[in-house]
Amino acid sequence: MRILTSLILSLMLLSCSSLSQDSRSQAPLLYDELGGQQGLERIVDNFIMEIARNERVLPFFADSNVERFRDMVTEHFCMIADGPCEYTGDTMIQVHTGMQINEAEFNAVVENLMTAMDDAGVPIGAQNRLLARLAPLRSEIIHL
Repeated sequence: MRILTSLILSLMLLSCSSLSQDSRSQAPLLYDELGGQQGLERIVDNFIMEIARNERVLPFFADSNVERFRDMVTEHFCMIADGPCEYTGDTMIQVHTGMQINEAEFNAVVENLMTAMDDAGVPIGAQNRLLARLAPLRSEIIHL
């Protein structure tokens, strides 16, 4: 009887594991949850507008080519979100070296991104997943 019970429990656990793997493989990509290419472009356009209104961080972008910034950020977010893009820009270290960005300024830009995603109607879960994927870049951006 124990062998039969163990066999039944093993089969049940195996089938549950198989079901959860199937549902994970069918889960939408973060790219899709962000709205695909159009959604990313809307987020980045909103992000640029938020930066433009933020006197704390705007000076860091004064010499930026806005069109290139838009293209590279869109490409970067697309790649990070498992979209069909390859990031072709400079590394975060190359972009931010010498800028002397501190914690408060970094956080202000993150807040701008969060507002941009809110304004684009991105669900909180998708926002959190994108932010979690971007978080490891923090150490490449803050250079005091």
